[in-house]
Amino acid sequence: MTGNEEGNDKYRGDLGMATAVHELTPKEANAHPPAEAIVVRFAGDSGDGMQLTGGQFTLSTALAGNDLATFPDFPAEIRAPQGTLFGVSAFQINFGSTAIETAGDAPDVLIAMNPAALKSNVGALKPGGLIIADEGEFGVRNLAKAGYEASPLEDGSLARWQVLSFNISQLTLDAVKPFGLGNKEALRCKNMWTLGLALWMFDRDREPLIQWLKEKFAKAPTLAEANIAALNAGHAFGETAEISGPLKQHHIAAAPAEPGLYRTITGAESISLGLVAGAQLAGVKMFFGGYPITPASAILHHLSRLKEYEVTTFQAEDEIAAIAAAIGASYAGQLGVTSSSGPGIALKGEAMGLAVMTELPLVIVNSQRGGPSTGLPTKTEQSDLYQAVYGRNGDAPLPVIAARSPADAFDCAIEAVRIATQFMTPVILLTDGYIANAAEPWKVPDMSGYAPFPVQYLENVPEGGFKPYGRDEKLARPWVKPGTPGLIHRIGGIEKAVDTGHIDYAPANHQAMTDLRRAKVDGVADHIPELEVTLGEAKGRLVLVGWGSTFGPIHQAVRRQRAKGRDVHHVHIRHIWPLPRNLGDLLKGYDKIIVPEMNTGQLKTVLRDQYLVDARPLNKVSGQPFRIAEIEAAIEEALA
Repeated sequence: MTGNEEGNDKYRGDLGMATAVHELTPKEANAHPPAEAIVVRFAGDSGDGMQLTGGQFTLSTALAGNDLATFPDFPAEIRAPQGTLFGVSAFQINFGSTAIETAGDAPDVLIAMNPAALKSNVGALKPGGLIIADEGEFGVRNLAKAGYEASPLEDGSLARWQVLSFNISQLTLDAVKPFGLGNKEALRCKNMWTLGLALWMFDRDREPLIQWLKEKFAKAPTLAEANIAALNAGHAFGETAEISGPLKQHHIAAAPAEPGLYRTITGAESISLGLVAGAQLAGVKMFFGGYPITPASAILHHLSRLKEYEVTTFQAEDEIAAIAAAIGASYAGQLGVTSSSGPGIALKGEAMGLAVMTELPLVIVNSQRGGPSTGLPTKTEQSDLYQAVYGRNGDAPLPVIAARSPADAFDCAIEAVRIATQFMTPVILLTDGYIANAAEPWKVPDMSGYAPFPVQYLENVPEGGFKPYGRDEKLARPWVKPGTPGLIHRIGGIEKAVDTGHIDYAPANHQAMTDLRRAKVDGVADHIPELEVTLGEAKGRLVLVGWGSTFGPIHQAVRRQRAKGRDVHHVHIRHIWPLPRNLGDLLKGYDKIIVPEMNTGQLKTVLRDQYLVDARPLNKVSGQPFRIAEIEAAIEEALA
């Protein structure tokens, strides 16, 4: 018996014992129906490739036809000391045969590549869940780094869960030994071994990932073959280990879906495609000025690959230069776009005021993260709503839109472009770290179903003379490309005179221009849809009002509570400012209002201010998304 077989023997029963045959009755079969959804979390050191592993498992899950939602959870440090708690990287995926709205509350399976990964994540695992651990990494040194005095795999502290531990490190080294890799390089294949085991556990096809590895390492075929060998070895281990009990194969049926072309998409990809689609529908070229910042940088990366759609990308020397360049592009007749996260948006504040004063179209994407200051660079939060609605010097109103999911970000980006170009105004599009990095299936839309909104540049001197700040029925001023004959005009950040745009400090003029800018933004409400109830009815005992990425957990919590007969409803707001025309009347149809937010109560305050309703907060600022159970508990307490 080999050492490996000896290690696995403890999981086997006596193979020679007598067996009995029993025909399962329908009643017995239905007593334990197959799971409709499973939550798996991969966790390891930031150098273990957990995001890559999770991403490729997501790909295989999408190809299997499951609905899914993911939650990548990065460490903030670029390269934290190996084996430490603050260097743990995790990737969670919730997949199933029914509609999936969130990345899941508690994982069913935790794959922990070292003690730090186990310690950081095991508390989230549901009771009775499965831990798969690489015992090869549970040496004295790594245990000490994670703060363990003894190995949790041996001291009984994991008794609440099912535990399987085997030496993944050694099994990987054995699998790739024929390829002559050094020890360090060979261990980098460990994530592929783990992925192979996960593919076996959930009945996934390896072939697409084998092809992906061949393409990824096309210039290093030895590395490709080594990783493929590790992938196959992990898969074979699941097939041949004969481990009874917790390690078994699960098949999750495909989720029902409308016919069409589907792909997985992250929020950053979705926004990028939506901005391009919006520019095409408007008939304008697009200029993107950006500066690298987590988690917004991915938008710059994606747009830089779309030059064939008349997109120009510019990585500026700082945040202020990025937005200033975008404003310059808008002045020149292109659609200026910029993107950042909270700290960078703060730096862009004065230039946003310039865009308000010059009344130029501009889209500003804010992928929110934990704050204040540099705060939690890789964690999610919704704490920039005040900043978006109120956060500029002077009275400088502008429209604000919030995406609720990665797929929804596509339509929100188009809407931001539409409002910016039709109303000659900067627009803020809010996402957050969760939406930016998370992925879900997306039905690629038929763009023939989207109505174009072509821009109209002023190209000739109108009757009565040219008025740079003259206005149309939407109160938008004309968009004039520099150099157009007869249409020379003054532009800048100092207050403009009504109609002429000349510098004017007069009190009455400033009052008039301030009122006009406000009225223009308020008028956007006449050109957006009235808000519909997302789930439930327009009257009742309790409504949960959400915005942004809280959509999934709110929706699932309300759905579960309604299934229990509770009088609870869900309303989700896309247009944060101006708010939909009917929102005030809608809110007054409910006895109680709860506003779940990943901040200290910002939308709640706006709703109280605008409608004088008793909106109550449900707040979370841990850097992690809401769990469905947290919102269900708040519903039950409110209705008790």
